[in-house]
Amino acid sequence: MEMHLPPEGGYDELFDADNKIRPHYQVIHDWLTQTDDELIAEKRREADLLFHRVGITFNVYGESQGAERLIPFDMIPRIIPATEWHILQAGLRQRVTALNRFLFDVYHDHDIIKAGLVPAEQVFANPQYQPAMQGLHLPRNLYIHITGIDLVRNNDGDYYVLEDNLRCPSGVSYMLEDRKMMMRLFPELFTRCAVAPVEQYPAMLRETLQASTLKPNPCIVVLTPGRYNSAYFEHAFLARQMGVELVEGADLYVHNNEVYMRTTAGPRRVDVIYRRLDDAFLDPLAFRPDSMLGVPGLFAAYRAGTVVLANALGTGVADDKSIYPYVPDMIRFYLGEEPILKNVPTWQCRKPEELRYVLDNLSDLVVKETQGAGGYGMLIGPRASREEIERFRDAIKARPDNYIAQPTLSLSSCPTLVDEGIAPRHIDLRPFVLTGKRIQMVPGGLTRVALRKHSLVVNSSQGGGTKDTWVLEDSEC
Repeated sequence: MEMHLPPEGGYDELFDADNKIRPHYQVIHDWLTQTDDELIAEKRREADLLFHRVGITFNVYGESQGAERLIPFDMIPRIIPATEWHILQAGLRQRVTALNRFLFDVYHDHDIIKAGLVPAEQVFANPQYQPAMQGLHLPRNLYIHITGIDLVRNNDGDYYVLEDNLRCPSGVSYMLEDRKMMMRLFPELFTRCAVAPVEQYPAMLRETLQASTLKPNPCIVVLTPGRYNSAYFEHAFLARQMGVELVEGADLYVHNNEVYMRTTAGPRRVDVIYRRLDDAFLDPLAFRPDSMLGVPGLFAAYRAGTVVLANALGTGVADDKSIYPYVPDMIRFYLGEEPILKNVPTWQCRKPEELRYVLDNLSDLVVKETQGAGGYGMLIGPRASREEIERFRDAIKARPDNYIAQPTLSLSSCPTLVDEGIAPRHIDLRPFVLTGKRIQMVPGGLTRVALRKHSLVVNSSQGGGTKDTWVLEDSEC
């Protein structure tokens, strides 16, 4: 199968700057060049069939046909050497620890605001800030039990944090199923490479949720908005893997500030809710009265301390894109350490001098809505038409506080099976960090790949796919 070399100037995971194979990719390169094209095509068809049978699909909101889509799976793994992973792991632990400290602080003493490091208006006027959480003490002071941190590697070879996902981070089921698929299709590769396992994630997640409460042997449930949610497959998958009940709002009720689950054997008290719906939909008595997805009285029970929500209410204030630029300062303030992982330089359009710079350089920048997600509400200046740039210019002028801008990073590329053969495509990485009695994570995460040539948008809703992520237990494969 023809292998296309990456363009000059970018960072490629397989080839170095001299187009030589990186040592940790040598086994995969040899396998790709020595394997018959028809066998690869046959395995690709088998993977598609198996994913359809398992039901690994997602819904794209707004599509009239409402059809579920299969998330494209690429069979060429993304490989991370052990030494690289150790640095990433330390940086992720540091970042999540600081974010947890920040959330406790903004709902209690406001020390970082008093110190002048984070503007008060960007916290208290943030739509994700929940005033009702002020002064509420949570078990172990934990707000973010499950965190997804999006990382990209720039053309300088360094990893950068693109964003922090602290509300209901998704995608871990695809990480687990991608590994299972690779082991089924190509078991011989795992005998040649010491790949760190990831299948212990559901057990680690259950352990984390158990540690979120001080009650022994807690009853845990996964709360889903229902089968029409884009990530419903994942909700059901994780509940099944953990051996806990998957429930919808109608399956729960509150009595005397305690949450109960309706079962065929009668009511059962619920202690921990791994919730996969946003704050606004959790309780129609406290938030949106028109929501049919939540549980009336849930917030009162939460404030009474009889039930734990993972993640906590109000965590969105810390993953807002306008708060993101302050995370390095959080690390220095709360931990007295220098950040291990880099932030992408960010201009905040709410600041007049930074707004002027952004408006003067729109064609060179990536502009994002502070509350945007899924690749929507974003302008990639170098790839945008003049009409798109002018439309964004008007939107930014109308609501400057709603936008941030960043330089256009050259995301690293990874060999990917496409119609024309094996070609470089841009990727990112979302490791999943679990915080309970300790911080833990499985080695790797979800690698998303932009399947369209030259595209920098990896989201599945925007035409992206996924890859298995191999963290090596030795320095080379």
